[in-house]
Amino acid sequence: MGVLSSISLLLLLQAAAAAASSVSYNDSSSSSLMQMQWGNARATWYGQPNGAGPYDNGGACGFKKVNEYPFMSMTSCGNQPLFRDGKGCGSCYKIRCSKHPACSGRTETVVITDMNYFPVPAAPYHFDLSGTAFGKLAKPGRNEDLRRAGIIDIQFARVPCEFPGLKVGFHVEEGSTQVYFAVLVEYENGDGDVVQVDLMESSRRGGGGRWTAMRESWGSIWRLDSNHRLRPPFSIRLRSDSGKTLVARDVIPVNWRPNTFYRSFVQYS
Repeated sequence: MGVLSSISLLLLLQAAAAAASSVSYNDSSSSSLMQMQWGNARATWYGQPNGAGPYDNGGACGFKKVNEYPFMSMTSCGNQPLFRDGKGCGSCYKIRCSKHPACSGRTETVVITDMNYFPVPAAPYHFDLSGTAFGKLAKPGRNEDLRRAGIIDIQFARVPCEFPGLKVGFHVEEGSTQVYFAVLVEYENGDGDVVQVDLMESSRRGGGGRWTAMRESWGSIWRLDSNHRLRPPFSIRLRSDSGKTLVARDVIPVNWRPNTFYRSFVQYS
């Protein structure tokens, strides 16, 4: 979509979004990410008032400890157009509210880490925010006033993710074996989400040198069911929502273990 040249066109775009038109807030091409296309949505909150949402600080994307850096409890469930059956996991959005008297009008950034497909009236886009994120939209001292509202109207825009100081990380999931490998992908700058993951076995031990497509298991967890003993170390290739690829060479070592986190040396620029 080209750069809009007038305020009237921008207002028209917002009205179209409110009517659930064909405008996609998951179009993460470089041009759309730079334009800050604001649309209308509704927001609720769940969990503890000052919490990260889920009781276990996790969620349907598979991310862990979302109450800690870099998420810092600024997280949200997304409905289908946002969560996208897991392919929206890790996407970043600016949100703001102004209609409720307790709204500050400030913009805050949240990351999709969970899902909530429960329908909300008149809400093509629904953010079910953590208590922390919902309260951040309020004027100073009016967090509880805003939370008591329950459902509020907000504006939102897809934005690039930024995780300062972090490289893309891979958490090998519990239950992984020599013939079954599952991995959680997290901390991707830019698009924030992943639409395809491929694995390459070691080329030094025979049978390597080829990329094998992994399947999305759930959330941001991808799996490979093999008909032979997998040969580490493993390289992993990611493709983001906008088609950008990133390769982490030999990121999973020979002596890998389930339920272990491995940080790469690569990151989307």
